[in-house]
Amino acid sequence: MSSRITDRFKSNGRTFALALLALPITSTLSQAVARPTVEVAFVLDTTGSMGGLLEGAKRKIWSIATSVVDTNPDADIRIGLVAYRDIGDEYVTKTFDLTTDIQDIYANLLELKARGGGDWPESVNEALDVAVNKLQWTKGNDVRRIVFLVGDAPPHMDYAQDTKYPKTLVVAKQRDIVVNAVLAGSARDTERVWQDIAQRGDGRFIPIPQDGGELVVIETPYDDDIIILQKEINGTVIPYGPQTQQKRVEEKTRQLSQVAAAAPASASDMASYLNKRSKISSEAVTGDGDLVSAVASGRATLGSVKDDELPDELRKLSPEQRKAELDRRTQARKALNEKLAALVQKRDAFVTEAKRKTAPAKTSSFDRAVEDTLKAQTKR
Repeated sequence: MSSRITDRFKSNGRTFALALLALPITSTLSQAVARPTVEVAFVLDTTGSMGGLLEGAKRKIWSIATSVVDTNPDADIRIGLVAYRDIGDEYVTKTFDLTTDIQDIYANLLELKARGGGDWPESVNEALDVAVNKLQWTKGNDVRRIVFLVGDAPPHMDYAQDTKYPKTLVVAKQRDIVVNAVLAGSARDTERVWQDIAQRGDGRFIPIPQDGGELVVIETPYDDDIIILQKEINGTVIPYGPQTQQKRVEEKTRQLSQVAAAAPASASDMASYLNKRSKISSEAVTGDGDLVSAVASGRATLGSVKDDELPDELRKLSPEQRKAELDRRTQARKALNEKLAALVQKRDAFVTEAKRKTAPAKTSSFDRAVEDTLKAQTKR
């Protein structure tokens, strides 16, 4: 190698090194710690005939979310929802975009009621179009994108304004979005279309009973203690940000108690999900607005938060006292999550054994079918 080339190489090397040093630290770090992503959108028929399945989905959403965590413990998990009916009903589609804030999705799911749907076909075409083309799917290669279409009636193919599902599914394939078709009931005309959708969408055709089948609800001897510990963890939350955000975070800390009063097993599912997510996010509640989680995960610093975005309990303290209180709650949450993790592990073993003993010969319930499909389609 000539000395001229050697000098040029050294010079370019120094320039390259200086350029790297000039890059924002957050930019280079974000590349290094980027995590895989799993995104799941449920496209749900919410007309009158879907009442039983819809209520079942409300009870099992946390179990379904936890099954994704179990298969992808280090992934960012985002869930979205498209509810659909038909023209002439209260709404044609109602959309809740993909988000890591699963508690927010859950709260919106609870508000959905099964009503409407006068004639037989529904606005399936529009709902699928919204799911594939309007939801904010993450770009990139290390992303699993999955749709579950859930309904009992075929699409209106006579609506001229709708983008028909074959065209939508071409786009889905281009964007690596897998589309599964879950058929509630046994309508032959719907079955033919659902099978076609699953085939074109590179997904599964999943027939289940009209009411969603027998939900797998397993209560364990650990549920009460798990709920108690999660309530204590919720007590470590420090809401911050705009007042509307702080109020929403406070509501999330109360959500567990509300679920536990109606369905202890579902509350235990929620606590299990939060505990497993806490290992990479330090979350006690999902979404933004908890200062303890934001600081622990590096998304914010205490010094960067304006006084008017702090809760009253912190605002009245000195900077030193604020830091001491934040540190105290951070350490308390860590210790409580370690205790909770041990209980969750025992609960998982109990549930696994119970499912093994009671497993039907064929998957036939909404929750089990979705969980089995997600495990297969999100496995890395």
